[in-house]
Amino acid sequence: MDAFKLMKELRVNYEQEAHYLPKETGLSLIESTTEDDSRISAKCRDAKVEDLWSLTSFFGYSTQTFVLAVNLLDRFLAMIRIQPKHLSCVSVSCLHMAAKVTEEECNLAPTGDLIRIGQCRFTVSDLCRMEKIVAEKLNFKSKAITALTFLHLYHQIALSHSTDRKEKLSLEKLEAQLKACLCRISFSKAKPSVLALSLLRQEIEGVRSEDMLEIAYHIQRHLKITDGELLLWSERVARCLSDYASPECSKPNHKKLQWIVSRRTAQNLHSYRVVPELPTIPEGCWDESESEDSCEDMMSSGEESLSSSLGSDAEGPFFPLHLRRQKHRQPLHA
Repeated sequence: MDAFKLMKELRVNYEQEAHYLPKETGLSLIESTTEDDSRISAKCRDAKVEDLWSLTSFFGYSTQTFVLAVNLLDRFLAMIRIQPKHLSCVSVSCLHMAAKVTEEECNLAPTGDLIRIGQCRFTVSDLCRMEKIVAEKLNFKSKAITALTFLHLYHQIALSHSTDRKEKLSLEKLEAQLKACLCRISFSKAKPSVLALSLLRQEIEGVRSEDMLEIAYHIQRHLKITDGELLLWSERVARCLSDYASPECSKPNHKKLQWIVSRRTAQNLHSYRVVPELPTIPEGCWDESESEDSCEDMMSSGEESLSSSLGSDAEGPFFPLHLRRQKHRQPLHA
């Protein structure tokens, strides 16, 4: 695609991106929710997104699948008040919906496998019912304009000006960094075009290319993104990636799943469990004064986070060397 068509497509996506943004008021309410509250907190949401990243890596799904799943999840959470016990069902439903749109049919994981590997306590019928609720509430058809949409366009525009920059500007690296940012709910408030440009500028500054910096500036002017807005999110992106690279940060393992488990856990993973269906989920919106859920809690209080055992891109060559941790594998219990 030539530069003119790319810039035209860029403008069209920029004008439509607002339709796929989560409601900021809903996101703010999630951020203000305390962990001991009966509603979804920011920490709870972020942990679940890391689980989605892990599942995405395990099943070999694309970055597009993960980003779309997070977009659907955030838009739904910002619109509908749900309790933590329903979050697993909502998040896995969003991942399954995204995969059906972006992946080849032959690569789709069986629904039952998705539930078992995700260590979820709901049935296939629960998942199907939740998918229908999410699709109806979001009026979801087959696409969404996300930061990844702009990241790909920016990358193509940069390469269209010169072919010798392919090694300097890695799209794979930019995608990995975008996934790291999306694990924090605060970045869901950013316009996708601005978040993607912030990531691009940081990478360009890293390779110290004046020519490519000029390309980024040209994109900024074309979309009329203000210096203040870009600076704000560029600083947040830099801080996020710096924190993410620190050894203190708990992050998913980047490799494919190599799960060492006990015999009991292995039996649970490899056999279908008969579990009762989740009770009906109240669909109260964030702007309603009350939305009490009297359902019994079907989730296990001891349910582990997948991010401690499944794979992602967190420790790939796109982050500093000190980020990469040694794997400590424990023997299989007899």
